[in-house]
Amino acid sequence: MGLNIQSEIDIVRVASSKINEVDFENLTFGNVFTDHMLVCDFKDGAWQKPVIKPYEPFLLDPSAKVFHYGQAIFEGMKAYKTEDDSIWLFRPEENYIRFNKSAERMCMPEVPETVFLDGLKEILKIEKDWVKKGKGNTLYIRPFMIAIGSGVVAQPSTQYRFMIILSPARAYYSGEVKVLVADYYSRAANGGIGAAKAAGNYSGQFYPTKLANQQGFQQVIWTDDSTHTKLEEAGTMNVFFRINDTLYTAPTSERILDGVTRKSLIDLAKREGINVDVRPVLVSELVEAAKNGSLKEIFGAGTAAVVNPIVGFSYQDTYYELPKIENSFALDLKEKLTNIQYKLAEDTFGWTVKV
Repeated sequence: MGLNIQSEIDIVRVASSKINEVDFENLTFGNVFTDHMLVCDFKDGAWQKPVIKPYEPFLLDPSAKVFHYGQAIFEGMKAYKTEDDSIWLFRPEENYIRFNKSAERMCMPEVPETVFLDGLKEILKIEKDWVKKGKGNTLYIRPFMIAIGSGVVAQPSTQYRFMIILSPARAYYSGEVKVLVADYYSRAANGGIGAAKAAGNYSGQFYPTKLANQQGFQQVIWTDDSTHTKLEEAGTMNVFFRINDTLYTAPTSERILDGVTRKSLIDLAKREGINVDVRPVLVSELVEAAKNGSLKEIFGAGTAAVVNPIVGFSYQDTYYELPKIENSFALDLKEKLTNIQYKLAEDTFGWTVKV
């Protein structure tokens, strides 16, 4: 971290910002991007000098490996602005570590801290006006890397491009979410790339999710690939189940993404005295708990929505509605976590990092 990143990075600013053309009160998630992007290429076995430049399309050779063999990884993060105009990140080192784990699994080069973390802070300083104050307002951060080397031989690329793009976001509301528990399709398999944040994991989910949508469900709860008896993730999020007053969630594995929101909620729940049991959760347990009334809540956990309550689930053509409850763990934990992120509550964990 000791390098002066400003001397290690080229900065080319836009002639005029498009910020005044943006309706910040009516943002669709992930559709509007800020004025600048960070770009850093890997070639000849080394990372080149990063550049922050105007956000714009770029050209790639039609034989670029990303198009043919899917070497592509990404992260999702957020920046928050407090009332004193300071900008904060939430556990950015966790995203950095996970990004490089994904890179290793996809046979891509690790990105240096000076490019990922220092470069991120530098572009956030330039785009500080795009981070709006007020709880619910964030700047969504999308670091990603693609294989740009040319040639259709089935082997890893020798050239890569790392980028960071930024998108202003409002509080994420998805309405009532009903889910279908998968009993055929799988998100990931042992020995596969499920624990990597690889682009192909998400494209593989689209078709089964479309089938669920056609049946009136918004998302799929994925089950293990071999037996379809263990509950694993909800859509693109980690998933929690509240049975009586205990929270259950599956352990991370080769199939399950090590979510930053997930691990934060576990620590927060334990601090609040909530019993948390991290272990494989069986579909049969969920159905039994729904039948006997001990299933109180299901919720997804991830960067975009933070916490996404689920109102009911279907398994093998039977739908189970969850009860309406007063003391929701999901909503309470979401409130406590976002208060830490926006510096409205003391960060007893040391999770927040000032830009």
